Amino acid sequence: MQKALPLGLVFSNNNKIFPKMKQNKVTLDEAKQLIQFYPDWPKEGVNFVDLLPLLSDADTFSVIIEELGKHLTTPNVAAPEARGFLFAAPLLVTDSKAHNLITFRKSGKLPANEGDLQRVAIVKEYGEDSLFFRKSDLQNAQVTNGVVEISILDDILATGGTALEMARHLEALTVEKDGKEYPVKVKEFIFLADLSFLNGKELLEEIAPVYSLISF
Repeated sequence: MQKALPLGLVFSNNNKIFPKMKQNKVTLDEAKQLIQFYPDWPKEGVNFVDLLPLLSDADTFSVIIEELGKHLTTPNVAAPEARGFLFAAPLLVTDSKAHNLITFRKSGKLPANEGDLQRVAIVKEYGEDSLFFRKSDLQNAQVTNGVVEISILDDILATGGTALEMARHLEALTVEKDGKEYPVKVKEFIFLADLSFLNGKELLEEIAPVYSLISF
């Protein structure tokens, strides 16, 4: 006997389960109004963009995830800690192309075997930082036409420094599957919002197309 699905859930045509959307959907313009700015935080001269209010309403969050999924054209998604996880992980259980998530974490947060951990030095708008990922996590990546294509997804595009270094480190690797080596190619950058006055989009477009749902 087939188990009954919880109310509010439906099957998509690829057998993933995702929340059923209401007919009166929130628009991106309405979602944009929820985003808040905090001047001089976490330090003077930085205008912090707070996207967490988007998580305070299920309808708004569902629309954001649905729209992000429409731009995704690869099965492999790379996202940095921490807010990138909030918007990338739900794509794995929606009707999008997402198949696996490659996580980039802060120092001391990602256990790894010797030689597996890769450090990514980044320069953000408020200082230098580092992220780490495991080469072994790429073993779950799907191959498309002889290439491991990856979409880098994050919440905010500011100067583009984080996404740029993530792309450079990923594209320097190859992935071995079934005795064959495949090159890694970043096919696109996807952001929930971008701060267009910081010109991060121009920097990243030298590598791949850049998509943002909301622009400031």
